Amino acid sequence: MRDIERLFNEYAESHQNHTNKLIHQLAVPLIYFSVIGLVWAIPVPDWIAQYDINLAHLLVLPVLYYYFLLSGPIGAAMTLLTIACFLVIEQIALSAIPVWQVSVAVFVVMWVLQFIGHAIEGKRPSFLTDLKFLLIGPAWVWGGWLKRLNIGY
Repeated sequence: MRDIERLFNEYAESHQNHTNKLIHQLAVPLIYFSVIGLVWAIPVPDWIAQYDINLAHLLVLPVLYYYFLLSGPIGAAMTLLTIACFLVIEQIALSAIPVWQVSVAVFVVMWVLQFIGHAIEGKRPSFLTDLKFLLIGPAWVWGGWLKRLNIGY
């Protein structure tokens, strides 16, 4: 069994309840977004900022590399999600509300929803067993969509 399939199967063990799965479909990508937003908001030295990049741009590189190691289609899907996150964050940055404030609010609300989902499920979140499942969650959501679209991963 490929590593991606083994990880998805392990992750799915604590995500069987329909309501919990629906909550995860919304909350997991938004938590991914909020983490990127929080890292994006960390000030960078001028020698980095002069290239119009920030820590979030640098952080996503090894993360996306990991996803591509797991699966090309998952890596591509996560790249699309990451680009969408950056586009939304850039729009928020143009508004009057600081990116970090939006990111914190989204992060807190979505984690509350996640824990409600797991309370309904009656099982602990996977990441409490192994932190790598914090990265597997967004990929698992995409894996479900890829399956529905008959795209193998």
